[in-house]
Amino acid sequence: MNGRDLVRSWWSAGGAGAARGLRTVRAAWRRRGADATGPGPRGPVRARVPGTVREVEPGPGGGVLRFGRSELRILVAVNGAVFWGWDGAGPEPSYALAGACPEPDPRAVLEPDTDGGWRVVAERVTVVVSRHGALEVLTPGGVTLRRDLPPRWWEPADGGGPARWMQRAEVPADARFFGLGGRVEGPRLRDGAHRLWNGVAGRGAAGAAGAAPVTMPVQLVVADAGTHLVFVDNPWDGTVTLREGAEGAGSGHDRLGTSELRMEGGPVRGWVVVGTPARVLLTWASLTGAPALPPAWAFGHHHVREGAGGEDEVRRVVAGHQERELPLDAVHLGAGHLDGRRAFTVDQDRFPKLPVLADELRREGIRLVSVVPPAVRVEGGPGEGAFPDLTDARVRYAEQAARGFAGVWHTLASSAPVGREAHNVSALCLARAAYDGLRDEVPSGERPLLLSRSGWAGSQRYGGVWSGEGAAGWPGLRASLALVLGLGLCGVPFSGPDVVGGDGRDGSPELYVRRLQLAAHLPLLRTTAQGAEGGLWEHGAEVLGHARVALGERRRLLPYFVTLAHLARRTGAPMVRPVWWAAPEERALRDCEDAFLLGDALLVAPVLEPGAVRREVRLPRGRWYDTATGRAYEGPAKVLVDAPLERIPVFARAGAVVPVCGEDGGIELEVWAPAPGRSGGGLVVPDGGDGADGPEVERYSVTCAGPRIVVRRETEDGVREPSRPVRVRGLGRSGGQM
Repeated sequence: MNGRDLVRSWWSAGGAGAARGLRTVRAAWRRRGADATGPGPRGPVRARVPGTVREVEPGPGGGVLRFGRSELRILVAVNGAVFWGWDGAGPEPSYALAGACPEPDPRAVLEPDTDGGWRVVAERVTVVVSRHGALEVLTPGGVTLRRDLPPRWWEPADGGGPARWMQRAEVPADARFFGLGGRVEGPRLRDGAHRLWNGVAGRGAAGAAGAAPVTMPVQLVVADAGTHLVFVDNPWDGTVTLREGAEGAGSGHDRLGTSELRMEGGPVRGWVVVGTPARVLLTWASLTGAPALPPAWAFGHHHVREGAGGEDEVRRVVAGHQERELPLDAVHLGAGHLDGRRAFTVDQDRFPKLPVLADELRREGIRLVSVVPPAVRVEGGPGEGAFPDLTDARVRYAEQAARGFAGVWHTLASSAPVGREAHNVSALCLARAAYDGLRDEVPSGERPLLLSRSGWAGSQRYGGVWSGEGAAGWPGLRASLALVLGLGLCGVPFSGPDVVGGDGRDGSPELYVRRLQLAAHLPLLRTTAQGAEGGLWEHGAEVLGHARVALGERRRLLPYFVTLAHLARRTGAPMVRPVWWAAPEERALRDCEDAFLLGDALLVAPVLEPGAVRREVRLPRGRWYDTATGRAYEGPAKVLVDAPLERIPVFARAGAVVPVCGEDGGIELEVWAPAPGRSGGGLVVPDGGDGADGPEVERYSVTCAGPRIVVRRETEDGVREPSRPVRVRGLGRSGGQM
């Protein structure tokens, strides 16, 4: 196996455009006679290992180590990220990278190590390579974060076809695994095999065991020694088998955690980033691209309208929301509005004046979003989809914008016809085509909204991910939270599940309300209608009342969501974060999977069990206020709080400044009193929703001056009074841990 084969195929797809590149990969793959249902070499194979080091060639940022049967390239970039690639593979070309590979760090030096090995010493990381090819990643202080054993691969004896690769890694005994694009098992990845394959379970070939709608070969590993992210830059089908470690009790020995990677094609190459979670995600964003900034209206309430109704039906649904005082910001038209369910078409009989309808709704603050479904069906594969015809993607998506659509959502989750080498990146290429076609054509110069059902590393450059209906019942509610957390740790901050109910799988009004309350605190809030009524009111008066409260709270927090989106674009930090985000060394927080942080200021504890009216919440260090009662709690602690059906527990960090929507529609500052002797602060990034993506960041500080709470705005010219209304909370009641 030679890395040049990988380079040639990826160069075709990456440099020739999304549609042409995928056709090139598909044609090349078919010429090589690969079987789409049986990857990897067939017939006699030869097992290989690297052998021992024979030659070393130092270079900028590291160098090349040549072994008996392969070679390893090590490069430390100026941003601190470490590239490693076997068998001649370099960092470029790559679907994941946002442009060229970062410049090598001139301070990184390749030097001899003990026992015939070598090491690359840099400011933020040290990489040690043994003489047999084991690769060890250490902190600057010399503490081991990860150790990759020498890889093994099996190549065809006749020299044709791809080779299968396997690499086993060891992590500290206390380490916890996260990432892989978000899995239904939970925010923390459990022991077992996780398939690296984008597909929908139970639908055709892509529904094989372990398949998920969105999968990324990105792991975030958190341990006492530190946090690191590892990305395997290889789109082939594969499997990651995880096993958490265990610390020995008393005089017992520790059992290291392990991660075993098996890929159906190679060679294996990737990146490793070390540091705090915030630094790791910042570096990851600098490698794979800053997240696309959704328009401000994208953080409101979206409603999906399926069915065969026409323009009058859409107007009726909008009027139903307005009559019942339910905020509505976007209507998503499903496949029912298409001509013969074909992508990029419109049924002219039912939607004869679509641009007029779109303009009418836009004047009321509501946007139209169109579905882009698979264009064809594959014989013998129910549910399998193929790409829409992207011969001229810019023209096709520009046509959607000309019809008045402010964005699109892709239902594509699998694409077997493009070949197994390009399958996992097919949705990424489709998102790129849509982004290029929409960004200059959306009316009024707004930023377009782009949602994908599937994706790969780098998807955040073009838009967000919606997870569909997800699993049924209460386990599906927990899985929805896990997916959003997992995607955020892989660099995709804008995501969320569909809020469904009454679909025959689970008609519980309580579950629907809890789904809606959770979604109201996630970046994407999308509801669907299953009945003839076409709105949330089809679930009954009780549900309607709770829905009005949840959507009202979402409307109030819109300025905070917009601020978090701008910060995600600047820093790569997810909007929805695990509770250990600021303190990964706290082991109890690493195991907390039923709550999350919304930015730095809020902690949300959704109700995930039926019949619960109270729930236990683990709070990180510091003072936290129950936003419903104003009661203060001191962390770290477990507290028992009320969780009636009309709300879920939400806590605010002491000293936080949260921008909220006032009664007049303007931005107000909700300030939570800092603990005695402490200070606080926060950021506000206003956004009117137009094409600008770099508005001024407003910085505020909060201090105690005796019994008074003083809020100041910090500017380049000094400190001054805030120009926005300020409301201080947390002064009335105090409490403690329970």
